[in-house]
Amino acid sequence: MALKTTHAAALCAVLLAGGCSFAEEALFPSTGTVETAAAAPAGAPPALGTSNFEPPGVTAGAPTGTFVGQKVSTLRGDLGQLQGMLGRHNQGLQMIRTDTVQDSQRYHGTVAAINARLQVGTTPGNPILNQQWNAAQGELDRINEDVLKMTRLANEVTNSSALAAYLLESVRAARQLSGAVDEDHRQLRILEDETNRTVVLVERLLTELSEDINRQQSYVANERQNLNTLALAIKNGQLYGSSFSGARAPMMAPSSFDAQPMGGMGLSPVAADAPLVTIRFDKPNVSYESALYAAVKSALDRRPAAAFDVIAVSPTGSTPGAQALGASNVRRNAEQVVRSLTNMGLPANRIRVSQTTSGMTRSGEVQVFVR
Repeated sequence: MALKTTHAAALCAVLLAGGCSFAEEALFPSTGTVETAAAAPAGAPPALGTSNFEPPGVTAGAPTGTFVGQKVSTLRGDLGQLQGMLGRHNQGLQMIRTDTVQDSQRYHGTVAAINARLQVGTTPGNPILNQQWNAAQGELDRINEDVLKMTRLANEVTNSSALAAYLLESVRAARQLSGAVDEDHRQLRILEDETNRTVVLVERLLTELSEDINRQQSYVANERQNLNTLALAIKNGQLYGSSFSGARAPMMAPSSFDAQPMGGMGLSPVAADAPLVTIRFDKPNVSYESALYAAVKSALDRRPAAAFDVIAVSPTGSTPGAQALGASNVRRNAEQVVRSLTNMGLPANRIRVSQTTSGMTRSGEVQVFVR
């Protein structure tokens, strides 16, 4: 408990130094150790499938001189062509997987270098880190191109799957033709078994490709959010952590600014509890993003489905003109806070924004509440 109190006190000191106050403990009483944002590792890429889809081959057969025997020979040639297509699909898949692994390694190597520099400390907007960030974005684009190659390959395999199903039906129908000898039926049974195995391989290939595509698409989308958060960290010269985009989202829609009077009591129009963060814009260029990230991350660690209210609180002016000016300024500040949250990866549908006035503030402030 002593360690927890010390940690909370230190965090409050940081928030107050940057124009913020932090009341997380009032909303989420601690029950254990909370991992800091700096300790969050970069997400590893999802594992790709490892199957190798080698065609089983086609057994040769001696001609019988019958019409059915000729049909068997034609179907055997069709199966050979289908297995040739399957072999090319398999070769293309293995090449794409190799490229994806290499592109992922380069991407995570670049991101790790940026995080390492931020961890030991650097200047805000370091141009070297900006260059590395641009390189990481290009490498992520290459991973996305690998996903598009998988999608094109899946379309080709889908066509092969339809052809395989048609071929299997044709082989089975050939067994009903009249004028066959026993050798024809023996060869047809072998051909049907080999066609069945080929159909199973094509279906397995299509299934594994679909799983790879779904995982990689989700991974690329999440990493784009992480890159946005990393850009914010480079801008401020401070290490944050992963994007908030992976947290479970509640079903809600964002709202526009909604002005509501508070009667001078200094309470939120949507919650009577203490705000998670209060950002006081009482000087130019208030540095609040590090404290905001730490507070929101800790809230999401404890309540992954949490949503947030951003309240723009403007002072009560001595004249209508002064009050309108104060409301306009604090609204811009609230919009800036919302942009910071979305850059950190928090989905827009988890942020609700409103505006009010209060006689308890002189310069205007933005309060963030947890719902």
